[in-house]
Amino acid sequence: MNGNVMWDGTSPITYGLLGRKLGHSWSPVIHERLGSVPYVLIEREPDQVRDFIVNGAWRGLNVTIPYKQDAAQLADVRTSRVERLGVANTLVRQQDGTILADNTDILGFAWMLERFANREFDKTASELLAAKSVLVFGSGGASQAIRAALEDVNAHVSVISRTGVDTYETLLERHSDASLIVNTTPVGMYPNCPASPVAKDTLSQMKSLVGVLDVVYNPTRTGICLDAEDLGIANESGLAMLVGQALFASELFQGHELEHAIATDILDDIHASTGNIVLIGMPGSGKSSCGRQLGKICGREHIDLDDAFSERFDKSPADVIRESGEDEFREMETEVLSTYASRSGLVLSTGGGVVTRPENYRLMHQNGTIVMLDRPLSELSSKGRPISQASGVEELARRRMPLYVSWADMVVTCTGSARGDALEIIKRLSI
Repeated sequence: MNGNVMWDGTSPITYGLLGRKLGHSWSPVIHERLGSVPYVLIEREPDQVRDFIVNGAWRGLNVTIPYKQDAAQLADVRTSRVERLGVANTLVRQQDGTILADNTDILGFAWMLERFANREFDKTASELLAAKSVLVFGSGGASQAIRAALEDVNAHVSVISRTGVDTYETLLERHSDASLIVNTTPVGMYPNCPASPVAKDTLSQMKSLVGVLDVVYNPTRTGICLDAEDLGIANESGLAMLVGQALFASELFQGHELEHAIATDILDDIHASTGNIVLIGMPGSGKSSCGRQLGKICGREHIDLDDAFSERFDKSPADVIRESGEDEFREMETEVLSTYASRSGLVLSTGGGVVTRPENYRLMHQNGTIVMLDRPLSELSSKGRPISQASGVEELARRRMPLYVSWADMVVTCTGSARGDALEIIKRLSI
């Protein structure tokens, strides 16, 4: 599931996403599955937007920042959602040539919220949140739609921003009783991840907090979601909202209802195709050779962390350990890991000692499934591995094995061949 088509400026447009700087977007992939095709990315400067919307030969548009207000103002007909918010993210050219504006961001978040409440608590969103305190981080465009959807389930909504009465500094003083937090700020978005708009310790003191949602969808697990997970609080990042709003926009484009189950299928497929596969395990367990096979079979880029380290610093890990010590090496290793672990769709083979720094878990977990390769100690060699040589394989296993097991989402017993290990992982992950 990949590939974006940027509009060439001349070809007829059926459906598309209008924005200023779009870069990579999942919208074409999602709309292909929904049936609103062909779907292209359309980058326009502010002085080009009016003419494009009013006179362009298009059937349906999604509109992203900074043009959502323009979309609402330039439409001939506005739904009650657009009138309520003053912004639109969906435009439809009707049969008589007039332009209808709608806001499916509200519907997309409502769909995400309903799924979340049902899945995590076996309740409707209204049953979960009616008369409860809900905090929305951020006061920008996304915040408006989220607040409207929350008000529709009778939640008591407060907006937390950097200035004013309700700030992050006064959070515990004024809103310690909140049941749900929704982050609508870009804090924690790739590549500045994992980061969070609020400290984990603050979340831990909010004893009524049962859920954390984030509209950011890259990485898969944002910083605030990782903190919530650590604290045992139900959480989800924003891909479901993205798919949900596309579902309702596509219904408007095509003029008929769609089976909502397809949205769940799209979600699952995107998660499967974008999630990293991260290999951990003892030195010599076959992570590099298995990773190469996995990449080859799955058509994914394979990154060997030790090779990436050597390329970054023009020194091998062994050289740095001998010259500067293990602590210096581990700090440099984490720097390299943070670069690749924030990306998507990779097979990542790590070094055996990556588990010795606790912060590395968050880096790998934010976008990946962590797979431990388990090979008998008698089959592990310490040749060319200074730490294994200094400590001994048995001592390393004693210190590290509990970490490998606790970090792993899946433990795979080595089959005897790199290809066999790769095929077992593919089978277990259903990819």
